Amino acid sequence: MNRIGGILAAVTVASLLAGCGSAASSSAAGNSNTATGSAVTPSAAPLFPVTLTAANGPVKIKAKPGRIVSLSATATEDLYAVGAGSQVVAVDDDSDYPASAPVTKLSGLTPNLEAIAKYNPALVIASQNSNGLVSGLGKLGVPVLIEPAAATLIDAYDQIVQVGQATGHAAQAVRLVATMKSEIAADVKQAGSSHHDLTYYWELSDNPYYSVASSTFIGQIVSLFGLKDIADAADKASDGGYPQLSEEYIVTARPAIIFLADNESADGGQSPAVVAARPGWSAIPAVQKKEIIALNDDVASRWGPRLPQLVAQIAQAVEKAPGS
Repeated sequence: MNRIGGILAAVTVASLLAGCGSAASSSAAGNSNTATGSAVTPSAAPLFPVTLTAANGPVKIKAKPGRIVSLSATATEDLYAVGAGSQVVAVDDDSDYPASAPVTKLSGLTPNLEAIAKYNPALVIASQNSNGLVSGLGKLGVPVLIEPAAATLIDAYDQIVQVGQATGHAAQAVRLVATMKSEIAADVKQAGSSHHDLTYYWELSDNPYYSVASSTFIGQIVSLFGLKDIADAADKASDGGYPQLSEEYIVTARPAIIFLADNESADGGQSPAVVAARPGWSAIPAVQKKEIIALNDDVASRWGPRLPQLVAQIAQAVEKAPGS
């Protein structure tokens, strides 16, 4: 399954898990250190044992995990970004960044408990609790953190902090979040946040054309600049924020900017040239003004430390757009 297919297949699961709220709220248990989230600077108190409240409830980690298995591409990026890369012994088959990550055939969508257990993990991080992952590994004494698709930027920041707390790199995680916030704020300030006259179309896939509504994580990222999402008028509750649009709908909506999250070959190969050549699309302002933005599909489908890169691409498109 390619990256876009995985996103669409997981829409229902992501919608349910997003309702769990911030992943980095936490509580003390017994002698455990209390992990308090991204708003609090880590104290000099012992880091372990620690009890963290993830989407799957309280998770106690007795000691700094020396063997970590990641079943989430975003979690893998988080782990390396906070300085826990040397503790990672295996990552799932979708984790392609950084290049040094130990990629395996493990699946985050359909995890195989026996295959995971062979790596003798002290901690497993995943984006969803599939195939009895939490209970199955729990019977083996392996703690599992479920870090679902972020619903907001705050969720994304809190997950990074929680990954830092779970791995013994709390201070590094807090510094990383501060840097991300600073970079994103700078780009928004530079490009401006009141571009309500600009409309956009975010393409997840073509034929059928799936997009994102402004209620989604991506929609909220773009809304930092004040852009209007053409998909909102077509979004239904059953879509989970990912409506399917007709070609006629998109052409009629005349978006000023088109963002492509399906431009890489594995995701459809929908380059700006391919989009511009679609029958009838020459009438769209984004095509006429060459405002078709080929995104890094990986960055656009994750909610980790490379978010500032995505925001920077959006900011550049906004600055170039006519009337901005």
